[in-house]
Amino acid sequence: MAGVALSQSDSVFEDSANNPSIRCDCSFENSTLCHITRLRVFSLEKRGRIPEELLAFRYLNFLKIDQNFFTGPLPAFVGNMSRLGLLSVAQNSLSGPIPKEIGNLKELYLLSLGINNFSGTIPPVLGNLVELQQLYINSCGLTGEIPSTFANLQNLQIVGASDNAFTGKIPEFIGSNWTKLASLRLEGNSFEGPIPSNIGNLTSLTILRITGIYNGSSSLDFVRNLKNISDLVLRNVLLTGSIPSDISDFQSLQKLDLSFNNLTGQIPGFLEIIVCQVPLLAKRAKFLRVCKSSYHCDVCDYVSYNQLSGNLPPWIDSSFQLNVVANNFTLNSSDIRLLPGLQCLQRGFPCNRNSPRYANFAIKCGGPQMTADGIVFEAENNSLGAATFNVTNTQKWAVSNVALYEDRENPLYVQNTNAQVKGTNTPALYLTSRISPVSLRYYGLGLENGPYTINLFFAETAYPDRSTQSWKSLGRRVFDIYIQGGLQVKDFDISKEAGGAEKAITRRFISNVTDNHLEIHLLWTGKGTCCVPELGYYGPSISAISVVPNFKPTVSGLPPGNSKRKTALIVGIAVPVGAVSLMLIYVVIHFKKRKNTMMRKCFLQLVLDQTHLAMLS
Repeated sequence: MAGVALSQSDSVFEDSANNPSIRCDCSFENSTLCHITRLRVFSLEKRGRIPEELLAFRYLNFLKIDQNFFTGPLPAFVGNMSRLGLLSVAQNSLSGPIPKEIGNLKELYLLSLGINNFSGTIPPVLGNLVELQQLYINSCGLTGEIPSTFANLQNLQIVGASDNAFTGKIPEFIGSNWTKLASLRLEGNSFEGPIPSNIGNLTSLTILRITGIYNGSSSLDFVRNLKNISDLVLRNVLLTGSIPSDISDFQSLQKLDLSFNNLTGQIPGFLEIIVCQVPLLAKRAKFLRVCKSSYHCDVCDYVSYNQLSGNLPPWIDSSFQLNVVANNFTLNSSDIRLLPGLQCLQRGFPCNRNSPRYANFAIKCGGPQMTADGIVFEAENNSLGAATFNVTNTQKWAVSNVALYEDRENPLYVQNTNAQVKGTNTPALYLTSRISPVSLRYYGLGLENGPYTINLFFAETAYPDRSTQSWKSLGRRVFDIYIQGGLQVKDFDISKEAGGAEKAITRRFISNVTDNHLEIHLLWTGKGTCCVPELGYYGPSISAISVVPNFKPTVSGLPPGNSKRKTALIVGIAVPVGAVSLMLIYVVIHFKKRKNTMMRKCFLQLVLDQTHLAMLS
């Protein structure tokens, strides 16, 4: 393997133009002997196992082999490389348990094991790494509880431990022992609540992200002392009570996400102070840029899907990216002009309630209107940002997007592809997909009550297939599917379910509409990879939706006067009905040959019934 030997600064050593690269120290034996002290093999798609020949580098203190496709175990012999201060093997395909010998590396200040296929629990002996400052173990396959020995890691400044199957409670020692922490990310695990209140002692924290607490509620009181926080995400962690007014003192706050909790009360007026009164300061620039607003005042997804009530604050106007759907706000005519359609998406979904107008809908998610298999999929290609919603002018259906991408510089909310998606007769249906960082909801509004069949169309087009053996194929998109608020599929992985990337898969559900509205919810809970092929690639994705009644509707299912689309719908219904009829005719002929007179009459009557139903439609 060719490379470059360098003795310059770290920035030169890490330069992508110098890859692979080594650094030599030639000060040994009166400057007559050189030893390799650093080795970097970054994103070169190298394959195979980590070679034991590395042991020959007795003075190696830096080993970084990220973004390759090394397989097999992380070898135990790495524990003999006692001078290592940095060990980074992230974004490979390593498997097996973490060797306990890693605990021998007493000089480690950075350990990165993320995005691999390890198994088992964290070896308690890693608590011996008392010099450790940065620990990255996200998406690496580990399970179980965080060892109590980790209380010894009092020099930790950055911890990334998301997307694993960690269980038990978030350890109390984090708040009492890890006092130097600046960044703590615990998203997409299986921790129990409540959140330890002593996390409020970590006054150096600038980033705190915790999601997916499954039982044990918490209040927000513990955040009062986190005055240096810039990124506060406490999503879906069973928060109760109101939003403390102390947050108005958080002068560094750039991102606040408290969605999917049980917060009550009103939107505090002090949010105007946080977001609007000092918008031109440099510390706000990133926040404003992410939200893409030219107006001086901007808000991104603070409080959607809670139980907030009262009036909307007077400082909200149409320039905001503000998603406050599914709360209990009292809206006046001014609010409705500023946020059109919001009245349809408050709790109870009042539009056309008790006077339904529709009995079906089909949506081309993230793309233009098109017809596939005789179904007209309506366009859903309006711009959706970090915290936006859109209700069609017919009030037939709506879409709501929630949250910001974490660390993504150029956020996209539509995934485009030129790939020829396999496993479907309508590949054009998958050329675009609507994507979301956290929560994507589609609503059917004013539906006639009764049972419906819901078809959701998916294809993974963001990651290459695992068979390519590229580090980019390590990406996993994992999210949950809810229908009418009930969990239908947990940890849905499009590529896994379809048998590979760029393959179509349709998931079908039967659900009952009782209150004239239907909700389809795709929710990212922190699981799946975060950073493949780059930072901020994760979250739900869907290509199309179709919803049809399992009963004979008494409403047209179309806006009044739309005869052209009515014709298309009739065709869409008649085609599958005709296909069923042909199948039934075949059965009749088959039974005729067997001279079964009674069965022939029965199936002939079914054919007549199906034909009559198509004519009525």
